[in-house]
Amino acid sequence: MADMHDLANTDLSRSDVGLLDGLCSTRAIRRYRDEPIPEPMLRDILFAATRGPSGSNRQPFRFVVLTDSDRAQAAKKLIAEGAQKMWAFKRKNDQYDEGSGAKSDSPKARMANVMQTYVDNFATVPALILPCLVRYRDPTPMEGASLYPAVQNLLLAARALGYGGVITGFHGTVDEELKKLLDIPQEVFIGCTVTLGKPQGGHGPVRRRPMSELVFGDTWGVAADWAIDPPGTSYTKAGPPPAKQSA
Repeated sequence: MADMHDLANTDLSRSDVGLLDGLCSTRAIRRYRDEPIPEPMLRDILFAATRGPSGSNRQPFRFVVLTDSDRAQAAKKLIAEGAQKMWAFKRKNDQYDEGSGAKSDSPKARMANVMQTYVDNFATVPALILPCLVRYRDPTPMEGASLYPAVQNLLLAARALGYGGVITGFHGTVDEELKKLLDIPQEVFIGCTVTLGKPQGGHGPVRRRPMSELVFGDTWGVAADWAIDPPGTSYTKAGPPPAKQSA
């Protein structure tokens, strides 16, 4: 374990990753090397997370960090079981193994394989973080605005320091059991799970749809004149799944 006195006198780590470069290359990382994240690195990553903005600067976010204790491992196993059930349902419901998914080299099949490997190894991720919101009023659709910016800070800091992660909702099916195991009060909202580790592969660049499809001027659906992607931008056609037709 890191000496707490040493950490209290240790500055944040330096990074050669520029802010804009980091923003454009922070990919969803689901494959990790089998090595722990040193506590000084966890300190720096979580410090960045706690610098996130929140409404009226109330700072209602809290982070439960699960690494290698007996209780942490039990929580990881619990969420892993939920993750495997949720992915099995999604894989079947979204027909990942049909159409182009039947071809092993298709993007659809590759994504399914990555997700399967991810949930199969979920219980052994180096670090599992539960970003939580301490509610001080009734739930509202906007409350996540005081939590998720801090989560993005966390992912960007991880990227800057050579680590990677991804946001999931795999805790959803075991929320009550998780709160009981970790002594999380009932009024606290577990907003997501974040897995972190040293990537097996590399970072970015991320692929998105063209700016012209996403950034409008003063009329909905009409791209702003300056919404032009920089040279070398990679694209994806991914988007919301088509609505199912009612019978």
